[in-house]
Amino acid sequence: MLADIWHAASAISHHFLPEHLLETQKKLVAEKYLPETETWVAVSGETPIGFVGLIDSFIGGLFVSPDCQGGGIGSALLDHAFRLKGHLLLEVYAANHRALAFYRRHGFCGIKRRATDDNGLPFPLIMMQKPVPTSWQRSEASVLARETGSLCGSDRP
Repeated sequence: MLADIWHAASAISHHFLPEHLLETQKKLVAEKYLPETETWVAVSGETPIGFVGLIDSFIGGLFVSPDCQGGGIGSALLDHAFRLKGHLLLEVYAANHRALAFYRRHGFCGIKRRATDDNGLPFPLIMMQKPVPTSWQRSEASVLARETGSLCGSDRP
């Protein structure tokens, strides 16, 4: 059921990825990734509608069923993860503008960018962090803002 949520949400948010890759990844999510993560599930009644998978303080995935998006489920899952861990990291596709905006609203800032995804495909990923460390330098922030456009709040140059 969670892999189905992952697939439905990914088909929308990762529309730039080929369908055969999404199908392959769905199987990996079900058989490998979910069993290896600390997974918290949002339910409506007894039906799962979203989940967040944590590997220590790294968010391996945060997905909400498309018909339930925009209702605060993702925010609640993210807030729960932050209360548990106190510090969070994640990677998000640079082309997933909706997710980038969502994470920025929740206090995440870009800290690193890489040119290819885990499959070696030319889809840049941005690593984001919350909270931003107090040692964060304005010069580092300025460079990253130009590279990723993903700084938030008072870190803007």
